[in-house]
Amino acid sequence: MPNVAWGIDLGNRALKAVKLVRDAGRIRVEDFEVIEHEQILSMAGDNRESLIQAALAQFGQRHQTKGLPIAVGVSGQQSFARLIKLPPVEPKRIPEIVKFEAIQQIPFPLADVEWAYQLFQQKDSPDVEVGIFAMKKELVNRQIDYFKNLGVNVEVVQMGPVAVYNAMMFDNRVTEPTMFMDMGAENTDLVIADGSTVWLRTLSIGGNSFTETLGKMFKLTFPKAEELKRNAATSKYAKQIFQAMRPVFADLVSEIQRSIGFYSTVHRDSRISKIVVLGSTFQLPGLQKYLQQNLQLPVEKLDGFTADSPVDAKAAGSLGENTVTLATAYGLALQALGEGAVTSSLLPETIRRAKMWRAKTKWFASAAALFLFGTTLAGGMAYYHMFQHEQNKSAREANKATVKSATDLIRAWQNDVESNGATDRVKLTQLQSLQSGRETWISILGDLLTAAPPFDKAKVAKMPRNKRPVIFLDQISSVYRFDVTSAVSAPQDGYPAYADQVKSGAADMSGAGPGAAIPFAGPGVRGGVPVAAVADAQSKPEEGKTRGFLVVVEGHTPNSDRSYMDTAFVNNLKARTAEAMHKAGKDWYVARAELISSGNRVTKAPDMGGGGGGGGVGGGPGVRGFGRGGGTGGGMAYNNGPQISINIPPDDPDLKTDLSSGLQNLGGGGGGFAPMRIPGRQGVGPAIPGVVPNPDQPVEVVIENEDPWFPGEQFSDDQVFKVLMVIRMDPPAQPETNATPGARGQ
Repeated sequence: MPNVAWGIDLGNRALKAVKLVRDAGRIRVEDFEVIEHEQILSMAGDNRESLIQAALAQFGQRHQTKGLPIAVGVSGQQSFARLIKLPPVEPKRIPEIVKFEAIQQIPFPLADVEWAYQLFQQKDSPDVEVGIFAMKKELVNRQIDYFKNLGVNVEVVQMGPVAVYNAMMFDNRVTEPTMFMDMGAENTDLVIADGSTVWLRTLSIGGNSFTETLGKMFKLTFPKAEELKRNAATSKYAKQIFQAMRPVFADLVSEIQRSIGFYSTVHRDSRISKIVVLGSTFQLPGLQKYLQQNLQLPVEKLDGFTADSPVDAKAAGSLGENTVTLATAYGLALQALGEGAVTSSLLPETIRRAKMWRAKTKWFASAAALFLFGTTLAGGMAYYHMFQHEQNKSAREANKATVKSATDLIRAWQNDVESNGATDRVKLTQLQSLQSGRETWISILGDLLTAAPPFDKAKVAKMPRNKRPVIFLDQISSVYRFDVTSAVSAPQDGYPAYADQVKSGAADMSGAGPGAAIPFAGPGVRGGVPVAAVADAQSKPEEGKTRGFLVVVEGHTPNSDRSYMDTAFVNNLKARTAEAMHKAGKDWYVARAELISSGNRVTKAPDMGGGGGGGGVGGGPGVRGFGRGGGTGGGMAYNNGPQISINIPPDDPDLKTDLSSGLQNLGGGGGGFAPMRIPGRQGVGPAIPGVVPNPDQPVEVVIENEDPWFPGEQFSDDQVFKVLMVIRMDPPAQPETNATPGARGQ
């Protein structure tokens, strides 16, 4: 652990640095620096890089940094953070679960970002939360490149708001829930700390927001407006200046209130007691008082650090004047010194490994010298050991016999006792599995049925049919899959093929273990699911696989707007996220939902599911292929709305032949057939036993085309749609307990 370290905060307005030393068990600020840029970086355009290099060169001339560990800060606005509550798991599984969450949460491929995580746990609480921090590699590398010319030893790359948290935790300022508000030139970092947990958000309001408002109001250049803002307290136009900035004050208060409200809904047992403000913008007179009056919370300005002050009295006094701007650099130096509550770092892995290698090489020479000494000593000892080994031969033989006897007993136990009843245990597991997964599918089905928007029948009946906000679900089909990972990441144009698999009942039987295929409880499931699959859904997932369901939902809507299915139904399915379903106590969530087909109803009868057993009517809407084969085909169809229903032209010879053949086969099954006037439901109308029509005679078919929900209306022009969903069950859905989106605030 080092005894000296620098923390450098390369801000938009100035470079700020703090040097800490560990002296007799205490931490002391030995040196610090504030170097203002000649121009604010966000306004510098092409001069930005040269301004940064100039500030760093000036810093390098004034201070010796070679060989000392340095922590550098990165903007919270350009980085990403999330805090997520973990389920109760073995510690060795935490990295695996965290990586899964990182893939889900970080809005970029992991290969494009530097990311790290930190575990947080309240004292005496079993709950564990993990903070996931990330930043695009190109931004991290650019920040590190600034320091290469100085030849400094960058050991830590950390987000600015996390560095503030480290500083405040070390200074013991988190005795009760507290918001730390660090306002810079471009952004404001909100850090809410409660015990050993933290919540972060970055607002796009900063000191420049006040300057830009003054520039617009008084028609001034940015430098002139900045000067006016800084001298507002002593200006004879102070009242007008503060009136001009009032809209920014109001926006700031509104965003803070919104953040506090969100935090309170997630942390119902935590109530923020005060706000501590940091940053050069809080040197603006009146801002602190305005916040206190409008937020109804005590607002304090950071006035010092608990680390010992510099020995030099003049430097100590200057440190007090600059404390409000140095908190980030102070927190960075603490982490580089090994004193940070958060120890994770966004330092690129390649740099970290190179440092580890260099640290090890200095021990190689010592190890080689010890090896030479050891071999010389070993030569003299070898003869003595060989003599001792021969003397103990009888004892070794006795030990070998004892080990053999123990091995034989273990093998006998495994063969004669432990394996007894293995077949019966498999059967019991299968029987138990029939019950263990029922609630999962019922839960899924119930949620899918409620995803369609509710409507008032009397109210929508008064609206034009093609404008009605109504969606009907006609059929739900599903298959269980032992691994849905490929379906989640598949291109959208590959989804129709997945839908065809679902509709054909192509259940994934790989790895199912013993047992026959059975249907899941509940309607709308085509095909079968292995007996072991239901129990398997409750067990430990196989490495690298994610189990779940592929579900096809078919329906129709009278609404002629092509985008209506997306906005009113598909988006509702997508809202069944891991976070939402976890909060609802569900063990599944919708990983992906895609509208794979839509259009107006067809003008000829579609293919129907296979015929029902013994001459019954098969599942599914339509006529073509009706009862063909008369076997035990089909599956179940969830008919929650009107079925497809159209008039069949009498001059369609192909359709007549198919119908006649189908009726013959159906009658041949021995159960008769249902009348051909059908709305597409199972077993409608009385059976007419023993009647087999002549295929040479014309077959007159009448299929109802009237909407049973709205009598007197036809639904042949309604839009039909098909949606494919991927439902994941592994790992359990995790909540976004503490939303910490950085720039992606609430």
